[in-house]
Amino acid sequence: MAIKNESSLDDFFLLEFSQGLIIWPLIIAVTYAIIVTGNIVVFIIIRIDSHLQTPMYFFLSCLSSLDICYATVTLPMMLANALTGNSRISFSRCFMQMYFFVSCGGAESLLLASMAYDRYVAICNPFRYIFIMKKEFCLCLVAGCWFLGFGNAMLHTLMTLKLTFCRGRRINHYFCDVIPMLEAACSNIQSSQVVLHVDTVLLGLTTFLILIISYVRIISAIMKIQSSAGRKKVFSTCSAHLIVVMIFFITGSFSYNSLKTGDSIDEIRASSIVYSVFPPLLNPVIYCLRNKEVKMAFRKAFVKS
Repeated sequence: MAIKNESSLDDFFLLEFSQGLIIWPLIIAVTYAIIVTGNIVVFIIIRIDSHLQTPMYFFLSCLSSLDICYATVTLPMMLANALTGNSRISFSRCFMQMYFFVSCGGAESLLLASMAYDRYVAICNPFRYIFIMKKEFCLCLVAGCWFLGFGNAMLHTLMTLKLTFCRGRRINHYFCDVIPMLEAACSNIQSSQVVLHVDTVLLGLTTFLILIISYVRIISAIMKIQSSAGRKKVFSTCSAHLIVVMIFFITGSFSYNSLKTGDSIDEIRASSIVYSVFPPLLNPVIYCLRNKEVKMAFRKAFVKS
């Protein structure tokens, strides 16, 4: 039996949720609270402190706002499902969640690449930095990240809307995403798979290569710094950034290239949680709380208040 989703947008899917772990709602609530609080604090400090009005901190403030959106797309609904035991989600809400989740994920990958390029120019071409990373150029980069992220999500959403879904309508995931939606379909998904794999190469692999090339050159430049204290300071920040980037891209690529059923679904769910929750959770710590300038700005704002 199958059901045409275009005529049943008021119908529902059934999501997975954890019944065995009693503290699951508490874990979700605390994680979401930390993500929102940490990123809001970082965003406000960067916007109000005159010493942090540079391209690097502009990108960090954009990343903080994006991370709040990214976490808000999934965690509140996961919390509601865990608290109530109601795993139903309407077709329209499911497709909206999928659209915004893919949008934020695509925009985040592009923004991380833009931030890596910013650091590459700052470290490898410091004398040209102010001429290259002008305000207008930075605004265009961020706007491009959002535009491409939302455009990419629109493509996947429209293609998924054309599919026919099985009568059971059970999604083997905690939230609506492209892979579990394709697995729930009864119609031919070959064209959607092809688009997904091409998109993973163009959007995922290309941006990952930009990041890797940027950081190889950054590390090469760092090794040329004669001062050991200077090398340690720069390398500490870059290595932490690189770890988060690797987590995001490796787990994301695994999820979107593992369209299988059976044993692999648990790994896909776990990797989706990792790349959608860990970066928003760790980014305030990695990029800002380890940064002396941000910590000084935080102390100034705290003393003033």
